Amino acid sequence: MPQTLIPNIHDFLATIDPFDKLPKELQRKIACCIKITYLAKGEQIQFGGEHELRYLYVVRTGSMEQRKHNGMLRAKLGSEDLFGFTFLSEQKESQEDYTAVALENTLLYLVPHSDLLNLLEEYPDFAEHFASNVQVRLHSALDVVWSDSEKGIFVKKVSEVASDKIVVADSSTPIRQVAEQIMAVCSPTAVITENGQIVGLVTDRDMTKRVIVAGLDYTRPVKEIMTPNPLTVAPNDLVLKASSIMMQNNVRSLPVVEGNNVLGVLTTTHLVRNNRIQAVFLIEKIKYAKTVGDLTKLTPERQAIFEALVEGKVSGDIIGHVMTLIMDAYNRRLLQIAEEHFGKPPCEFAWIVAGSHARNEVHMLSDQDNAIILADDATAADRIYFQGLAMWVCNALDACAYPLCSGKFMAVNPKWCMPLKVWKASYSKWVANPEYDSLLNATVFLETRWLYGNESFNKELQAHLFSSIQSSHVFLSSMVQDSVSVNPPLGIFNSLVLEKSGENSKTLNIKKFALSLLVDLARIYGLSSGSEKAETMARFQHAYDNDLLSEDMLKNVQGAFQFITQVRLSHQFTALKEGRVADNHIDPNAFGSFERKHLKDAFRIIADLQEYTKLKFNRQ
Repeated sequence: MPQTLIPNIHDFLATIDPFDKLPKELQRKIACCIKITYLAKGEQIQFGGEHELRYLYVVRTGSMEQRKHNGMLRAKLGSEDLFGFTFLSEQKESQEDYTAVALENTLLYLVPHSDLLNLLEEYPDFAEHFASNVQVRLHSALDVVWSDSEKGIFVKKVSEVASDKIVVADSSTPIRQVAEQIMAVCSPTAVITENGQIVGLVTDRDMTKRVIVAGLDYTRPVKEIMTPNPLTVAPNDLVLKASSIMMQNNVRSLPVVEGNNVLGVLTTTHLVRNNRIQAVFLIEKIKYAKTVGDLTKLTPERQAIFEALVEGKVSGDIIGHVMTLIMDAYNRRLLQIAEEHFGKPPCEFAWIVAGSHARNEVHMLSDQDNAIILADDATAADRIYFQGLAMWVCNALDACAYPLCSGKFMAVNPKWCMPLKVWKASYSKWVANPEYDSLLNATVFLETRWLYGNESFNKELQAHLFSSIQSSHVFLSSMVQDSVSVNPPLGIFNSLVLEKSGENSKTLNIKKFALSLLVDLARIYGLSSGSEKAETMARFQHAYDNDLLSEDMLKNVQGAFQFITQVRLSHQFTALKEGRVADNHIDPNAFGSFERKHLKDAFRIIADLQEYTKLKFNRQ
């Protein structure tokens, strides 16, 4: 290649991802290796030959289309796009055969794989950007800005903070012996068990108030001074969730439990540290708010917390959990205020939430999805009471910037305020006859989470739902057909138009064409594997644990979901900072080569999973 072309090539590479992440010296060395080729419209590049020379291709001008051997579209590529990553792997099974066709006259830069791999050996810190595995490239795109100390304690997992110094004693153990054990391990708490089950909690304060001050005989069994039925947390729960439980229930200690195994204890002492996240204090303010007006004044604080989390590039799943805890707090406080206003409920009930709220994936656009499960003996008069309560709560949530659901999936709708037996009958009908309306109703309420009232109502309803699905021959297949009816956009470049009319024309709806597809697929795999968890990532993990997904597919879909979520949250953050209304509609022209390249990787993962899911469940 003529030396005179190298400066021009270098200048081009320096502006596109991932070359713009490399030091100038490495950029120049890669530019010197490049070969140039020209394809006329319709010319092809066939991949998969045993002895072919392999390259990383960079589209300089023009456009390309990739097709798998079965004719399925793999991706569309425009100027600044790259392809050929999979052939950087020396493992043949990792290489994906396909054909690339020029859609118009196209100029390509070719970086020989051998030269690129040799250069990356000299610069190993940058090898991740050119990994053959898509999940590694996506991971490299999820840069974290905040350090652990900057994020603060509340977005850490409980297991990272809790003490493992804990006493576990049988309920018949003498008080003196438990006190000696507490002193020996310097723990403020003892967990009390009976027949292998956790039945109580004793703290050093209990020893002081209930034994020393009361003059109780030290030889008495410890069960006489324990606090029964203690609240617990899981090791993977956020500290923010644990602190919220402490505040809501006025407790100072929470055992950290997995199954029936006590792993440690979290106390209020662990939480008295400097932190950058103020969500815990907002939840405290919500708890003590007296009126709807008091709560509406807290909306700017909620937005500030969201902006701080996104700006710090905290992972999307943690942002979702934090924003969910805040939304939970609003719901609970409004229900408490409503009961003060309307009087004591005339019968038992459960307030449940659905959609992103149930999945712990709340963001700044999340609207209300809620419902009420009434006791089976609820009367017509009782239903009038709950209709009034639901109307008040839903309107109050709207005033607090949690919009009313456009699909009317709210407790204020009489359809979603029903006795438990009616809910069960509705689920049975939806699952047995999954036509469009029934399937829509079912999918909205496929993930529900109890928030207030009688928790057993929701547990019983969920058990009925899972039982109904397991006995249905058509429900999952209908869900699969619905989930693959919308394809992700495999060709983001130039003047791509996805929304073709209305005020959002010429934009990419990141929810409709990406995130919702993953949520739908996660539902299918979660239900197929018997997962009781509602979170999208947890459902895919459970499917892998039950051999429904390979490890490579799991890592791919995790990377895709995390990156797409980050793009959506960043888009919302930018709109809020600029004083605009946040939405899900992104102008493709706003994407640089970085976002476009990684989104294409993510969308291709979704398309591959859709194809795999269709084949897998059609065989069953």
